[in-house]
Amino acid sequence: MDIKPGQLSIIELTEYEPQLFNEDEITYDAGVKLYENYKMQIDIEFPNYRTNNQWKLLAKGWVGYIPLTPNLHIRINSKVPIKNIFEMLDYVYELKSFRILEGLMDCDSLEGFYNKLAYRLAQKILERCHKGLYRAYLPKTDQLANVRGKLDIRHTIEKPWIVKLKCHYEEHTADITENQILIYTLYIISHSNLCSEQVSTTVRKAYHALQSLVSLQPYKPEDCIGRMYNHLNEDYKMLHHICYLFLANTAPSHKEGKNVTLPFLVNMHSLYELFLAEWLKVNLPPHLTLKSQEIIKKRKNLYFKIDLVLYEKSSLIPRYTLDTKYKTPNKPSPQDIAQVVTYAVSKNCQETVLIYPTQPTNSLDETFGNIRVRSLTFPLDQNLNTTGKTFLKQLLTS
Repeated sequence: MDIKPGQLSIIELTEYEPQLFNEDEITYDAGVKLYENYKMQIDIEFPNYRTNNQWKLLAKGWVGYIPLTPNLHIRINSKVPIKNIFEMLDYVYELKSFRILEGLMDCDSLEGFYNKLAYRLAQKILERCHKGLYRAYLPKTDQLANVRGKLDIRHTIEKPWIVKLKCHYEEHTADITENQILIYTLYIISHSNLCSEQVSTTVRKAYHALQSLVSLQPYKPEDCIGRMYNHLNEDYKMLHHICYLFLANTAPSHKEGKNVTLPFLVNMHSLYELFLAEWLKVNLPPHLTLKSQEIIKKRKNLYFKIDLVLYEKSSLIPRYTLDTKYKTPNKPSPQDIAQVVTYAVSKNCQETVLIYPTQPTNSLDETFGNIRVRSLTFPLDQNLNTTGKTFLKQLLTS
């Protein structure tokens, strides 16, 4: 296949399914760029004797869209039904209470979902701009012609030749973190190359509505959560949760400058783990409580991070350590078993469980010392609440 300048070619991958492509379907430079910038997401083998002079690509538990070059984009499809991915995102990003995903669940691809959600975010930001942006008083120091706030008398005495007065005052401004998160997210979306012309126009309109009042500052996903809100900015909580979703799943660019395109990639390993934690929080029986990502320190430079620990709520005695594995093995590996046994020992817990999205050919229910190790399944290819309840029943059955 000879790709002509300006002609877009889209390569389709499915997670954990190795796929071969003819040598002329991917240029050497594009292959190098893919290897250098996305080896965490995709294993790539250059054409050679073993591959019959073809490209061999394997998506490693990530799904989404990579605009690799102007001529070559890569779509990574999930084995999980797209509707179930949206439901998982709904749990993880706490969008359910905002009803923001209504009308988006019928999308047939992640980029379609991205496109529609970007449009909804831009619309909500425009509504807030029309209503008036949230403002706050921020301390400021400046050289002014007239006194404002508190005059810096010492500075005036020490430097009388300076005509303007140094003043310390508070400014009522919209250029605050709450709004800077919004404009930065719109900036990221505008460089995704995933939006239709209609959506891009709305995103640009919202960006320009903020631009005259709010400075562009980079933010991390975690800056969007755990913020304090009041009756004047309660609607920002929804906006920031949506911003978190975009920022957490937009990979860094391999280019510098303004004319960059940014991939939208969902780490299914992380999503599975986070979804399971959120689902359990909602569905655990009242006598149990959950702690996720618990760190157990042994020495200064030695520690464990356990995915999930279930405790008796009344006594805080650990009952189960849980470890999620987003893969489809024939049987749990010795390494995985050793890992969860170590976790159980560190918590003085007698039950530990490996959780997979599909049932291993050979499941596990063995005792190592005084620790029971099991493999269970929380499937993602069916109704999540139904399969979740079955999983929970199996987990709590002795």
